[in-house]
Formats: sequence, structure tokens, C-alpha cells
Amino acid sequence: MKYIRVTKDNIEQEHICCAISNNKDVQVASKKAWLADRFNEGLVFLKSVERGKCFIEYLPAENAWNPIDAEGYLYIDCLWVSGSFKGHGYSTDLLDACVQDGKAQGKKGLCILSSAKKKPFLADPSYLRHKGFEVADEADNGVQLWYLPFSPEARPPRIKECAKHPRVDEPGFVLYYTHQCPFNAKYVPVVEATAREQDVPFRAIRLDSKEAAQSAPTPITTYALFRDGEYLTNEQMNDKRFLKLLGK
Repeated sequence: MKYIRVTKDNIEQEHICCAISNNKDVQVASKKAWLADRFNEGLVFLKSVERGKCFIEYLPAENAWNPIDAEGYLYIDCLWVSGSFKGHGYSTDLLDACVQDGKAQGKKGLCILSSAKKKPFLADPSYLRHKGFEVADEADNGVQLWYLPFSPEARPPRIKECAKHPRVDEPGFVLYYTHQCPFNAKYVPVVEATAREQDVPFRAIRLDSKEAAQSAPTPITTYALFRDGEYLTNEQMNDKRFLKLLGK
């Protein structure tokens, strides 16, 4: 398998794997705009030359859009290999490339969000364990920060205190999200409209800066839904899923 690194110079021509290919689609446009602003902060987007979900996205943890304390680490936003690409060792290729890059930069190691049991849109903990990752920290909602240190002396990363106990002081539904996930640009407005139709309190908060994301009340910032103050899920909602959640 051959891989290509997406950069600010080729991003308009390249397919970004996790969304449809039409650049005029709001999902693609929002994700590419988010990526383009991150390249100067050290973000790497490495993907298969073939179209499909086979890529890794990572950046220096100091610039991650997550409330973590992981100075000197690389943070993996997403490692996604699915469909016909699974079972061929491509995830190992991509992770190895990240490890090599991290060591070349003199980093302490890698870190990534996961959980004790597999959850949607989070890294598979069994895969991480197989690759030598360990749990460094855990929030009250079961979201865990895993890490792969490059030396035994590396200080484990931590989840910031603001996100260790995910909760908001607001009734109704509160959603924190970013444009890091392309699907949000399409489906967040859909859920907002559905909530209005059902006369359900719903407030969506788009985290539009690194500083805002690093101060969020949840380790997961791409999509974090709360209900009456309690954390619910990081799984993206569409109108049907949201109605089911309401018992409609």
C-alpha cells in the first residue's frame, strides 16, 4: 500500500477519507478548512492513495483540541481503517509512521483517547493494548487517555481537571462539538431543527479554537452530548437517533 500526506498544498485535490469527495459538500468543506488551519500547528494527515477510510491524523499534544496535559507527546486525533482495508496491516503501517515521526521529533511518546470497552468513534482498546499502549488517565464517564511512551522515564499524560468529571450546569440538551469531524457540519443543524420541532431545550456549542477546546468539560470535544447536566454520548446524532433518544 502506498500512502500520501495531505498538506495545505494538495488538500483541495485530495480525498479526505472520512467524508464524501465533493468539495462543495458542507461536510468536506468544513473538515478541510479545519485541517488547513492546523497544518501550521504540526498536524499530519497521512492516508492511503486509494479512496476509502484508511488514514491517521495526529499533531503535537500541546496543539490538540482536547483538554489534556501531554507536553512532549504526539496526540492521535484519529486512526481509522475500515471496510476492505481492514485485515491487511495498514493500521500498523500508519501507526508505525506516527511512531517514527514522533521519535524523529524527539517526542516522549504517543497518546490517544479510548475507553475500557470499545465505543463508537474511539480507538479500539484491544488494538491499543496489543500495540503496547497503556491507560494513563480516566474521566468519570469512562473515557480514557492511553499512551505509548518511547522511554520508561516518560511522564504519563493526564486529562485536565476541567474534563475529569464531565458535567454541565444547564438543563436540557447541551452539545459540544468541533468541525474536526466533518459530519457535524451537516447533522448538528439537523438535530437542532429536530429539537425545535419537538420543543426540547437544546444548545449547540461549537468549539472554534484550540483554547476553547482545551478548556472543555469533556475529554472528547469532536462531539459530546449532555442531558440535564449529565454526559450522554460521543456518538453523532441524526434526526432519527435523536427522536429515539427522546422516546419518540
